[in-house]
Amino acid sequence: MIQEKIYNIGTYMFSGAMKFASLLNPKAKLFVDGRHQLLSKIQTDFKNNNQEIAWFHCASLGEFEQGRPVIEAFKVQFPAYKIVLTFFSPSGYTVQNNYEHADYIYYLPLDTKSNAELFVKTINPQIAFFVKYEFWHNYLVALKTIGAKIISFSTIFRANQAFFKSNGGFQQNMLKQFDYFFTQDKNSFDLLSSININNKIIAGDTRFDRVAQICASPKQIPIAQKFSEKATVLVVGSSWPRDISALSLVASNLPELKIIVAPHEISDKKIDFITSTFSTRNSIRFSEATEQNIADKNLLIIDNVGMLSSLYQFADFAYVGGAFGEGLHNILEPATFGIPVVIGKEYSKFIEAVQLVEREGTFSIKDASSCLSIIKKLFDNTNFRNKTGNITKEFVRENLGSTDKILSYCKELL
Repeated sequence: MIQEKIYNIGTYMFSGAMKFASLLNPKAKLFVDGRHQLLSKIQTDFKNNNQEIAWFHCASLGEFEQGRPVIEAFKVQFPAYKIVLTFFSPSGYTVQNNYEHADYIYYLPLDTKSNAELFVKTINPQIAFFVKYEFWHNYLVALKTIGAKIISFSTIFRANQAFFKSNGGFQQNMLKQFDYFFTQDKNSFDLLSSININNKIIAGDTRFDRVAQICASPKQIPIAQKFSEKATVLVVGSSWPRDISALSLVASNLPELKIIVAPHEISDKKIDFITSTFSTRNSIRFSEATEQNIADKNLLIIDNVGMLSSLYQFADFAYVGGAFGEGLHNILEPATFGIPVVIGKEYSKFIEAVQLVEREGTFSIKDASSCLSIIKKLFDNTNFRNKTGNITKEFVRENLGSTDKILSYCKELL
């Protein structure tokens, strides 16, 4: 098949491009170095394995957070299984390569025919889970060949994807390898129906289950707690420079509002941009903060990874970054704590954002002026803030339960 040849050639070309990019780009270097001699290592790890295997694959850190409640529930329900967890991106692997509920954690070897066949033959999974929108042709064929069950959950599709084009036979064939889809929404369910794929159910998004877990048992962060005492607090999560620019008038016009910023990238350059844009603020980095020296500060900059989802417990309202073009980050993490959420203007591809904006639990801003307007209202009007926060909390509550649906199916399958 011509499309299959194009796909395989494209994979090799991508591999070459990443090797070249690794000479200049640190993330590309992690991507390449993490796969060096990887299959040999995996073969060594599995040389004497005689236990059943469940394989979970996530593209990156965001998809891992979707997969996490299912991994942990599966581990409880099927304790005899060992868990293999793979990531495509360094941003997932570097943060979660010591995740306690997985027995083996690797980068995913690139999807060449030989890589896929050797990987699948070596780990020999009884069941494989792909989170959200991970579809790898050679891996799916290899899994089908050994008779493994293949599940996609928190799956989401758009009508303009190749799967649903008249010439999308190759892509559609990938989808037909799956035993079952647990889609996030009715639109994705209907798109699968349009190409005669009927082994599916609308199960919702497992991220709701994950953020509910976080809300129930957030990390204790004494410095952030001390910083937030007796203050109204804005937590800015996963910010990009354009988000910081949009918040510039908030920083200068509401001096009594304390701000915690967790940038998407924690390089010195990105942090310097925050401090220069928020120049009226008395700032400190988390790594330099103590419960003593933080008392007179009104800007706390988080220069670590892995803390953000628990920081929202200290917020009266939140701003979530990425909706000025980079891609909106997770608004469910603050929503689960029952606080209003502010985002940028480009959010139409994120169904939870569309729904929360419609319910007026989340507010979209287009520039610094509109950002100041809504945040000042949230700062000044406690009743408005509480009413809006109740909307976000109820939204999360209504959408819980996806993990239970997936595990119920696994009980029938295994």
